[in-house]
Amino acid sequence: MRGAQGDLLRLVATGHAESRAELARLSGLAASSVSLRVEELIGTGLLVEEGSGTSRGGRRPRRLRVSPTAGLLAVADLGAHHARLGLLDLSGTPLVVEERPCDIALGPEETLDWMAASFDELLLAHGPPGVPLRGVGTGIPGPVDPASGRVVSPSRMPGWNNFPVAEHLGARYDLPVLVENDANLMAVGEARAWPGCDNLMVLKAGSGIGCGVIVDGRLHRGRGAAGDISHVRVRTDSSVVCSCGHSDCLEAYASGAALMSALTEQGIAVGRPADVVAAVNDGVPEATALVRSAGRLIGEVLTVLVNFLNPDAIVIGGSLSTAEPLISSIRAAVYERCLPLATRDLEIAVTRAGPDATLLGAGSLLLDAVLG
Repeated sequence: MRGAQGDLLRLVATGHAESRAELARLSGLAASSVSLRVEELIGTGLLVEEGSGTSRGGRRPRRLRVSPTAGLLAVADLGAHHARLGLLDLSGTPLVVEERPCDIALGPEETLDWMAASFDELLLAHGPPGVPLRGVGTGIPGPVDPASGRVVSPSRMPGWNNFPVAEHLGARYDLPVLVENDANLMAVGEARAWPGCDNLMVLKAGSGIGCGVIVDGRLHRGRGAAGDISHVRVRTDSSVVCSCGHSDCLEAYASGAALMSALTEQGIAVGRPADVVAAVNDGVPEATALVRSAGRLIGEVLTVLVNFLNPDAIVIGGSLSTAEPLISSIRAAVYERCLPLATRDLEIAVTRAGPDATLLGAGSLLLDAVLG
């Protein structure tokens, strides 16, 4: 769907408008043109008009919302050893979300075919009868070329380099397909929970480390690698070779994978980043020390970006974000080393959108693709 109809539907779907009057005000179209297009959207089953909206004086307007039968979006957040999968309606509301084990090291074809089969299972079990699937989207834990939907030189995804993810999924579904870096999607999803904050840095701290950047309310992709802090070089007393082949990358010291490796070497059994957090919560000193050090290194890298971008907030999500020593160490490094003007109103906080932030971001960007 293109043109004015798509713009009007997007305004309703994203919650910016719930009446014809609001659509006219926000779109700049004449009230008569808005009414005509709204009637067409209602006639095609994409919008419904019901109940009473918010009154701005006078009679309450009829409330517009996306029809629950307008369509579904199937979205996924692929991780190194697990995936979060969901079905969303066109307003971005999750209808069902499940987390399932997976292994991206098995390669792109097997992983993507497994993901598609999982979507099919969710649709069969939870999809409302007769409601069409209108788009498919996935977050990838590695760099993604936004123009081609290909993964480019991922450090922890063997066999994925230059694989045409979007093309592979498109051949199966023949629908709009979104393929994006997972931290970028988290940033888009998180931005919805921070009204009034147009400039955000959203850190994903899990098995790896990623960062998505929102500038003037929109995702900043650059050439596809904007915000990728995982391979910024850091200074430490030791030297560790990163999975990318270079020495002393941030990810080699501060990622969940690095922390798990360091704890295992010390005889502390951990199988996933959540186990690292559990060890911290249980007061294991080795885990607490490593997590504090990771937070300090992350904070030092973020310091440069805060001075450069001056964001309204730094938001931290991912499986390590519930480790309080990580958050406090990041805060200490940023507030200590940044310019006072850059941090005067800066908020550093854990995610508001929660574990579904990446899915919500995928739904938001996928809706744009569906509506054209």
